[in-house]
Amino acid sequence: MPKHGKQYRNKIEGLDRSVLMTLEDAIKNVIKNSYVKFDETFDIAIKLGVDPRHADQMVRSSVVLPHGTGKVTRVLVFAKGEKEAEAREAGADYVGADELVAKIQGGWLDFDKTVATPDMMGTVGKIGRVLGPRNLMPNAKLGTVTFDIANIVKEIKSGKVDFRVDKAGIVHAGLGKISFGDAKLLDNAKAFIEKIIQLKPSSSKGIYLKSISVSSTMGAGLKVDPLDARAIVK
Repeated sequence: MPKHGKQYRNKIEGLDRSVLMTLEDAIKNVIKNSYVKFDETFDIAIKLGVDPRHADQMVRSSVVLPHGTGKVTRVLVFAKGEKEAEAREAGADYVGADELVAKIQGGWLDFDKTVATPDMMGTVGKIGRVLGPRNLMPNAKLGTVTFDIANIVKEIKSGKVDFRVDKAGIVHAGLGKISFGDAKLLDNAKAFIEKIIQLKPSSSKGIYLKSISVSSTMGAGLKVDPLDARAIVK
């Protein structure tokens, strides 16, 4: 099992990681304990009281973070006619139809998110086996199959985060960069947690927010008190 480096060990020395922190204190400590030279991503992991094996307990959606993610997202849009022009004006990086399908079939995948108008889904279906496993397939539940092209492109560019609960009942997301500072990261975290709470399935019984952990890309995970997180969101 690989050992952590000296810098990592020095940073967590004296830090009791078993203690439940307030969301605000946990974020401050994540920033304080960042030790690498690159601008790390601030990550959150929330264990939910759901059983993803049941369709009615699948938690999946998206949220636009108040301060974005700090990443440049390359958006590809499948559209024709007026919607093609609308996508370009909104800032989409790549726009087209059959020619983009052919390009992707040839192995090109230099984009991060895909959007499609409903009438284009038959065409997009030809590359479903390519896009699906990479989580690049347009999805109506995530708002990426729509005629409201301009709005969704702008949302993605401004910091829209897609998420879904995994088989273990955990939702993971990157909520910005350490350089954002604690105030902006707190705003982003509150927006994310609020969205998660809104999505609680009616069939989910008992404790919904079971545990919350935050960390930086290379840093140690810190536990957040779920009760504090729920209270601060309210």
